[in-house]
Amino acid sequence: MLPTSWFRRCTRALAAACLAGLASAALAAYPDKPVKLLIGFPPGGGGDLYGRAIANELGKVLGATFVVENKAGAGGNIAAELMTQAAPDGYTLLLGMSGNLASSVAIRPTMPYKVPDDFVFISQLVETPYGLVVSADNAKLKTIQDYIAQAKGDKLTYASTGTGGAAQIVMEMVKQQGGLEVLHIPYKGSGPVMTDLMGGLVDSFFAPYTPLMGQITQGKLRLLAVSSDKRVPSLPDVPTLKESGIDVVMTQWYGLVAPKGTPQPVVDKLRQAVKQALQSPELLKVYRGDGAREGSLAGPAFRDFVLKDLANYKRAVERGNLKME
Repeated sequence: MLPTSWFRRCTRALAAACLAGLASAALAAYPDKPVKLLIGFPPGGGGDLYGRAIANELGKVLGATFVVENKAGAGGNIAAELMTQAAPDGYTLLLGMSGNLASSVAIRPTMPYKVPDDFVFISQLVETPYGLVVSADNAKLKTIQDYIAQAKGDKLTYASTGTGGAAQIVMEMVKQQGGLEVLHIPYKGSGPVMTDLMGGLVDSFFAPYTPLMGQITQGKLRLLAVSSDKRVPSLPDVPTLKESGIDVVMTQWYGLVAPKGTPQPVVDKLRQAVKQALQSPELLKVYRGDGAREGSLAGPAFRDFVLKDLANYKRAVERGNLKME
C-alpha cells in the first residue's frame, strides 16, 4: 500500500499542472473580453485621434473589442497612474507619450509612478515633430533666422499649453542651444493661445504643429521651423531647427504600454498585433497625416528610446533650472 504522503504529493502536482494548463489556455485565448485603452486627453485632440486609430485596428487584428477611456488631466499623468494601478493582465493598456512618460517625470521627481520600472513597453506608434509658429500677420518674424536674430537682441515671448509639459522643455532646449532670450507664457489650452497669438499679445507658439495645419494652410499661421531630423516632405520649404543652427531634434511620440508584470505571451501577442496594425492603409493615413510618421520600435528598442528621451528632458530641466510654476 502506498503511503498517504505520496498521494498528497501526486494530488498537489496534478493540481499545479491543471492550474498551469488553465493559465496557458487563458493566455492563448487572450483577449477574450474587452480591452481598455486609457488616453490622457479629452476626445478630439491629436493624441485621442492616434489612440482611437490603433484601438480600432487592434480590435480588427485580434478579433476583440478595444474600448477607449479618456482620463484627461495633468498632461496625461492621471491616465498613466491609473494604468499602473490596474491588474497586469493585458486588459488595461495606456497610450503612453513623451509627456507622461518622459517630460513630466523629468520635471516632477515625486511622480506616483516610475519610468521604466512600472511599465512594459510594447510598441512605439507614431511620432510628430514640434513646430515654432507665429501669426502670419507678424511682419517682423517671417523666417526662423528673423526669429533667432530678434531673440538675441530683444526678448521675445512664446506660448505653450502648460508649464512643465514636453513642449516647454523642448523650447528650453532651443533657447539653450541658440542662446535665445524668449520668455515663456504658459496657457491652459491651444484655444486661448490662438486668440493671443493672432492678437499680438504673445509672439510665438511652440507645440506639435500637426493639429495646427488647418491654420497654417489657410495662411493664418506661419510655421518657421520643425524639430524633426529632416524636412517634412509635405512642407519642403520649412527648415528644421538643426539646419537653422539650433541642434535640437525632438519629437512628440506615442506608444502602447502595459503595467509591470503583464505576462510575456500577452505582451508578445500585442506586439505582433501592433506590427500588423501598422500596415493598415487606414491607420497609416491617420498617422502620416500632416507630417507625422508611424513608429518603428518595439520591445527593448522602444524602452531604450524612451529612456534616451527621458535623459534629454532631464538634461534640459537641469541646465535650465526649470521648476513647476
